Amino acid sequence: MNRKITLLDGALGTLLMERAATRGIQKAPVWAYSITAPDTVGEIALEYAAAGSELICANTFGANRLTVEKESSYSVETVVSAAVRIAKSALSGCGAKVALDIGPLPVFMEPYGTLSEEEAQAIFSQVVAAGEKAGAECIFLETFMDVDMLCAAAKAACESGLPTFCSMSFEKNGRTFLGSSVSEFLERMEEYQPVSVGMNCSLGPELALPVIREFAEKTDLPLFFKPNAGMPRFTPDGKAVYDLSPEEFAAQIAPALELGKIGFLGGCCGTGPEYIRALKALVEPHETESR
Repeated sequence: MNRKITLLDGALGTLLMERAATRGIQKAPVWAYSITAPDTVGEIALEYAAAGSELICANTFGANRLTVEKESSYSVETVVSAAVRIAKSALSGCGAKVALDIGPLPVFMEPYGTLSEEEAQAIFSQVVAAGEKAGAECIFLETFMDVDMLCAAAKAACESGLPTFCSMSFEKNGRTFLGSSVSEFLERMEEYQPVSVGMNCSLGPELALPVIREFAEKTDLPLFFKPNAGMPRFTPDGKAVYDLSPEEFAAQIAPALELGKIGFLGGCCGTGPEYIRALKALVEPHETESR
């Protein structure tokens, strides 16, 4: 089974922080740059589109009530609406679509913490409503480690009727940090009918291959695959450095394409537009051969 592969984008937060630093823009939470540095946010979206990304995330990852109201005077609606509008304006006319990007909440749900499923769903629903109103064309739920929290987010996403992609971050042992397995993830997601399922972050392509292979063995849904640019090493000042070049990244992803089930492909931590360009070069001949 071979699928059309839609190219996603790469990392956003690291690029925003780097450019803010070089341009004298005051350091802020990544989502706040949609208010304080909108031109830079739009610039990066356009660079991803030029590199080949067909589906690009708005700068909304982490923009939920628990973080926005704690770390700024903005409202969730203001931040999310600005991010979606910036992406849509930057990408106008180029054919790329805009995804509302939603990550996990910065607290644990019951039984690990005190946040209930109902409270979590209400927080996610606020983000979804703002993104839908601003014109997001689909929803990415990504980097989740707790399948219960992902379910709360998926319930909120279902309220919108927008196509939803569900992704979790897995360790080398095939489970998330909180112990969710691929099988449990897939079973729990059936109720919400995502258009794609898969994994992002945590691992580079080589270490992620056994996990994405397990997905391919257990579901016929198109797979979502956004690995990191290898495993990080840290400089003395605490900065994460990823050693895979764009070409090495693409070469390590190539075996995953042979599974025939990758539907949505991009990069996570350590990647940028040049990595998407390398993926485009990888994908185009692969798709030609499979037709």
